[in-house]
Amino acid sequence: MPVASVREDPLSLSDAERRYLFTVARESIARAAQGHEPPPIDLDAVPERLLRDGASFVTLNKNGRLRGCIGSLEACRPLVLDVQENAVGAALRDPRFPSVRPEEVDELTIEISVLSLPQPLDYDGADELFDELRPGVDGVVIECGWHRATFLPQVWDKLPHKEQFLEHLCLKAGLAPDAYRGGDLDVWTYQVEKLKEE
Repeated sequence: MPVASVREDPLSLSDAERRYLFTVARESIARAAQGHEPPPIDLDAVPERLLRDGASFVTLNKNGRLRGCIGSLEACRPLVLDVQENAVGAALRDPRFPSVRPEEVDELTIEISVLSLPQPLDYDGADELFDELRPGVDGVVIECGWHRATFLPQVWDKLPHKEQFLEHLCLKAGLAPDAYRGGDLDVWTYQVEKLKEE
């Protein structure tokens, strides 16, 4: 899986930088829900660290339930622009949900996950794969041919058992649930800095 970032770990963002990202995300979602383009970003006014290439996922929840989640695995544009694009995507383009309506915007809570550089995981068989994975810490990417899927580390909260986690991830990728047992999946792990809107 090609990646364009050299950063090994997620950024440790300041409160001001976090607030900036949430302002961009919320304004972009509000405009997208009304059928408008996201607001232009004056890159000269953006905190310097948010201009570094970064990969992010934006998750929307409504009344404690998932309402949309879209993200990037590869850092190929400034983090602030990646967050903006994924915020719009989570509102409009998650195929599991209808587009967010204008009246829903104020009911949404936004979560932003900033990803570290995915690292390939070498393993020999399912048992070794189980040993290598760290529940609650690792996000996981699997790939086999044209099939690819990821779960953020937060998914461990809902699927805490490694076998269950991998079965659902294989299904998400369009593979048989036990495809991970064949040993022919390419696997990467990454970590996130999870930002939750106050």
